[in-house]
Amino acid sequence: MRTRYIQKGAEVSEFSQIPLWRRGNRRDLIQIGIGLFVVLFVLSSYLVAVLHLLPNDPLQINLKEMMQRPDYKHVLGTDFMGRDILSRIIVGSQAYFMPGLLAIAIAISFGTLAGLVSGYNGGTIDAIISYILDLIDSIPKMVIILLAIALFRPGIYLIMLIVGLTNIPAVASLIKSKVIFLKKRNFIEAAKALGLRTRQIILKHILWHNCKTVVIIQATLGMGEAILIETSLSYLGFGVQEPVPSWGNMVAAGKDYFFRGDFYLSTAPAMAILISILGFYLLGDGLNNILEWRRKK
Repeated sequence: MRTRYIQKGAEVSEFSQIPLWRRGNRRDLIQIGIGLFVVLFVLSSYLVAVLHLLPNDPLQINLKEMMQRPDYKHVLGTDFMGRDILSRIIVGSQAYFMPGLLAIAIAISFGTLAGLVSGYNGGTIDAIISYILDLIDSIPKMVIILLAIALFRPGIYLIMLIVGLTNIPAVASLIKSKVIFLKKRNFIEAAKALGLRTRQIILKHILWHNCKTVVIIQATLGMGEAILIETSLSYLGFGVQEPVPSWGNMVAAGKDYFFRGDFYLSTAPAMAILISILGFYLLGDGLNNILEWRRKK
């Protein structure tokens, strides 16, 4: 019978094919359910925007319909230029989706590689990699981003490239600690005694069977961070610029009308930001409890 290994407390134990929904409590399952709903919402918004299946043109200016409250034609109302808010929120998901995936891909791929090499080999290689990662991690992320913006005025993809590079140390640290713990376990020593190749031990028995949960969890958390950074920069005027919609610049454009009673201009995109970030973090936390066998009491 096929056997897998998981970390439970401070030990590595074997378990049979236990269903995922039996590894956590009700709170974990609720968190994952909310997170999956948010992921579906984000993915659906992106696909609808890409396929141009929008209820209205998000860039069409109609001064006759400016500042309309929500109705059957404009579900979330219109902004100060008569543009449909719902359509702009849907299109706004494009501002962070692909750039966020770029940041996640960079952080996960290079972080996993660095963690595996450093943790498994140790010695001089570990010292060199650790020094480079500590150097990257010593500089605050936002300082690097704002410095790049001040010097180069980069697009959102270059900004997310920087985000991905600055997230490498965090991923590498988690993978490294996991590898150091696992390579001392009996099943790794048995694999070496059986003459398995080092590549097979690292890729299959360490990375695939024991570290893939770390990768999945970091990917969900990374998307939440990508949304937060992109919307924050767009709110400050450093990210996506008008008339291209972004949740951040929509909040910035609507904040001046908030105390005039037209709160829906800024609250609608703000709620989209809140729900999306919260959903990804809940998904990551729930997956961490279930996949890493950390039940909440």
